[in-house]
Amino acid sequence: MTTDTTRRAELGGAVRAWRARRRYSQLELATRAGTTQRHLSFIESGRSAPGRGMVVRLAEALDVPLRERNALLLAAGYAPAYKETRFEDPHLAPVRTALERVMKAHHPYPAVIIDRGADLVAANDAFHALIAGADARLLAEPLNVARVLLHPRGLAPRIGNLEEWGWHVVDSLRDQAARNPHPRTAQLLAELQKLVPGRPLRAGPDYLGFAVPLRLRSQVGELRLLSTLTHFGTAVDVTLAELRLEAFLPLDEETAERLTALAPRARPGRSPRPDAPAAD
Repeated sequence: MTTDTTRRAELGGAVRAWRARRRYSQLELATRAGTTQRHLSFIESGRSAPGRGMVVRLAEALDVPLRERNALLLAAGYAPAYKETRFEDPHLAPVRTALERVMKAHHPYPAVIIDRGADLVAANDAFHALIAGADARLLAEPLNVARVLLHPRGLAPRIGNLEEWGWHVVDSLRDQAARNPHPRTAQLLAELQKLVPGRPLRAGPDYLGFAVPLRLRSQVGELRLLSTLTHFGTAVDVTLAELRLEAFLPLDEETAERLTALAPRARPGRSPRPDAPAAD
């Protein structure tokens, strides 16, 4: 049975770890959370048991992801505050409909919905046309988008600037892992780093001054794409908070025309998988 002392120590250690991850001093975090440095010090050392509201305020001040906020509340002896609804739940039907519309709106440009481990939740046919020819084992569920992009049996041999763009993918995943740590993400990051060539010492000729485009060879010619990531900014459900939309946009008119030609008979969009699980 967990004792109060053990519970306080577990919570204090977790708060201290998140504060170190965010690089806040005790005084800075205390100010952000509306408490005193002395009280925060007592919480981190396990000498004080914070109320539920204080745990929530600390989590908000530290920008802790919703899943981990629930974990902090449980460590403090309180019930979780945020629901985790399975993606196929009827209550999320409006969300699935909205995502389908997003997929359609991006056609004929590739777009995907991924979870926090970069596993595919939904995609439009333009994306499936883009990854056509990748090894069938990489395309089996759960399809990991980052792995398909950088694996030598995936798109890597077709990427003209793999050295630069590969590190863009790795660095983005590393930033996510720092903000939202998870063993599965750490394992994927270690795997991908071995697939990418050595990091370039300076910006290459493709650097635009604001982003690194993806140069991808295709059957209709080279595609120059910019990728963007967006998320549900007001989500209060763990599953929705962990979803990300990654869209690939043409950098020039030639790429726009080639993307249109790449999948001329593709349906405008595909519904998200009805059996897609919530991220673990």
